[in-house]
Amino acid sequence: MARFDYDLFVIGAGSGGVRAARIAAGFGAKVAIAEEHRIGGTCVIRGCIPKKLFVQASHYAADFEDAVGFGWQQIKPEFSWKTLVANKDKEIDRLNGLYIQTLQKATVQIFECRAVLKDAHTLELADGKTLTAETILIATGGHPYLPDLPGIEHAISSSEAFYLVDFPKRVVISGAGYIAVEFAGIFNGLGADVTVAYRRDKVLRGFDEDVRDHLTRHMAQDGIKFRFETVISSIEKVSGGLEVTYDNGDVELADQVMFATGRVPNTDGLGLSEAGVQLAANGAVIVDDYSRSNLDSIFAVGDVTDRIQLTPVAIREGHAFALTQYGDVPVSPEHDNVPSAVFSNPPIGSVGLTESAAREKYQNIDVYKSEFRPLKHTLSGRDERSLTKLLVEADSDRVVGAHMIGPDAPEIIQGIAIAVKKGLTKTDFDATLAIHPSSAEEFVLMREKS
Repeated sequence: MARFDYDLFVIGAGSGGVRAARIAAGFGAKVAIAEEHRIGGTCVIRGCIPKKLFVQASHYAADFEDAVGFGWQQIKPEFSWKTLVANKDKEIDRLNGLYIQTLQKATVQIFECRAVLKDAHTLELADGKTLTAETILIATGGHPYLPDLPGIEHAISSSEAFYLVDFPKRVVISGAGYIAVEFAGIFNGLGADVTVAYRRDKVLRGFDEDVRDHLTRHMAQDGIKFRFETVISSIEKVSGGLEVTYDNGDVELADQVMFATGRVPNTDGLGLSEAGVQLAANGAVIVDDYSRSNLDSIFAVGDVTDRIQLTPVAIREGHAFALTQYGDVPVSPEHDNVPSAVFSNPPIGSVGLTESAAREKYQNIDVYKSEFRPLKHTLSGRDERSLTKLLVEADSDRVVGAHMIGPDAPEIIQGIAIAVKKGLTKTDFDATLAIHPSSAEEFVLMREKS
């Protein structure tokens, strides 16, 4: 008789949980997974995928304008929010189905309900059924943080933004992290008047200073209004919409107020503390280098651990967990030189250290920068410039950071990330022939130090 019902029980069917379940099952483990929302998690259902689709939709207005400089005339497009939302929903349904098929093909049993820990090996499902597992993996992700302030019930987060019935013409966004600037670009590009309110003095805290400044200038150029060192103190529903009051006494009328002020781990009500699992102050599961909690039978991967909140990181952590526990191949997921993208307008690609972090870590840093007008805009007439930046540790000549803001930056930085991850030098970059004409060639053409 088996000692437990399952070898592995995964709570949360997002990117990390699904990868861990599938790989573990491939090694012969008996696996089950529970998800109280839809299979696919934040990225597929209410994050990366629908957001990128909305970002792409928001670019067409500018593309139609730019086309005139290339000879296209009499372009008078009309935008339908309802069509965009409906088509997005169809794609999400398709991906949700593929995720379910993937788990079924891997013989992972799916429970579409909430699962709560009763102890280190026991779980209770929403219908009251009790199951046991030798190992339990927490992969429940995170959710948007909403502050406690008067009228917060009238606000939305990024999750609700994907399902609005009507397109808001006036939007106030609280926050200036990657979600905030991305949605500011989305709503602005689709025709809304957008205000960004932020308690600090600059967008994208933690990113390279040149990139932050560059993005702020371009967003302002596009008509996005900023209220720096300002926070929302209250929201009131009035006849004309939502009345937003700021901490300085200013008042603004909006159709939607969106909070993008961070995300917190989904651990409330899961029974983790009661089972003895140690949690951080924000509720994150504290884990070691192999994603194990303080209890030998309980692990956690992805945003619920609050290490790096990125989908590819969650996938890598889930895969490493399965290899270690079921493939007899101990793997500790690496969290250095993780490339990232911000799908703002213009978009950002980044890998490695920022200039300030590089100067703090190394004694001698060489900085190479190039700011240029993309070829497309020589005919479109649009006042938009791109920025590329390399940070080089002078003593070893190794490239320790690469940053770009401009068209296709996320696509370009993926290849540059390989070079940074492998420790290539500035000499290696210089020895690489450029692809001309392209924006990517700037990374191998920069010769003068800033």
